[in-house]
Amino acid sequence: MRNFNFSRSLFVAASLLTSTFAFTSCDNDSDAPSGAYAEDGVFVINEGGFNKSTASVSYYNSNTEQVQQQIFQNENNRLLGDVIQDMEIYNDRAFLVVNNSNKVEVVNAATFKSAGTIEGLSQPRYFVALNNEKGYVTEWLPANPDWSYNNGRVSVINLEDYTVIQTIDVGVKPEQLLIAEGKLYVTNSGGNTLTVINTANDVVEQNIPITFGPNSLVLGRDNALWVLSAGNKDWKLPESEFTAGALTKVNPSNSTITSTVSFPLTTASASKLVINGDRNKLYFSYNSGVHQFDIPTNTFNTTPLIDRSFYGLGVDPDNGYIYGGDSNSFDGDGTVHVYRPDGTKVSEFQAGIGPNGFVFN
Repeated sequence: MRNFNFSRSLFVAASLLTSTFAFTSCDNDSDAPSGAYAEDGVFVINEGGFNKSTASVSYYNSNTEQVQQQIFQNENNRLLGDVIQDMEIYNDRAFLVVNNSNKVEVVNAATFKSAGTIEGLSQPRYFVALNNEKGYVTEWLPANPDWSYNNGRVSVINLEDYTVIQTIDVGVKPEQLLIAEGKLYVTNSGGNTLTVINTANDVVEQNIPITFGPNSLVLGRDNALWVLSAGNKDWKLPESEFTAGALTKVNPSNSTITSTVSFPLTTASASKLVINGDRNKLYFSYNSGVHQFDIPTNTFNTTPLIDRSFYGLGVDPDNGYIYGGDSNSFDGDGTVHVYRPDGTKVSEFQAGIGPNGFVFN
């Protein structure tokens, strides 16, 4: 399912020499969105350097195969901020979570012009919208002097005036979150729970015990939640006490675990769970490779589909192409590598510093 959830239209390139592309709708009566970023393409989230305002978003136009860098800065004449963690599109708005700047920038998804800023946050991580009026942001909160963390929180956002209207205590280091069956599911990556929040009253209903280190989750074609856990790799522990990661299947109708697939290696971490457009195949980083999990057969292939690790991972929901972001050790700009669904490489292009995620439209 596309994050960009309004209908597409065809546009004609008017200029390739300016900092942005201008397009004209083929149908002047169309209600489809118009703007430089309304065509088929992919937004690349470039984390940037820590404690530096080098976060950015690149845009790769699938039709022209052109890449535009720093589109937020180009459209708004100001820097995006320090460390972008997440970008989510809901209807005509894109929400850019800027972690170390403690804010969420809101822009028009087709033009990338600023629509507002959500402030008053503390180390925000990921965002999800319930509807046009309300959204949620996970926050780690500041670390203790020994770099340990206490419980984090979820902030409830009024999307009409971009204010925080409530905070909800959750587990340690809350990461990705997802709405299903009227419930908000929050992965607490610093522990072994999945928090379930009722979106009608924003009250925690339960904390589901799960394999240690849940960090990402998706909704499968069978309407089951799939949660990826890294396992416990605490640097303070001896390696002999590490635990394996897992994929856990959760029934959102009653918030119960229906199955768990544990991974074979205790020393290998797992992260960056994404799903294809048909919602029947999972992809994630594990043991320095990109692995595939087939949902209908409940099969985990221990041989990597792509034998290399990436800082960011995404799957185009239309053609199943896999996008991997290489940070190049944060030594200058990163590189995006593109693969067919069978794992053969198609192309690559340059992005910004530390490409850590992808959003397709």
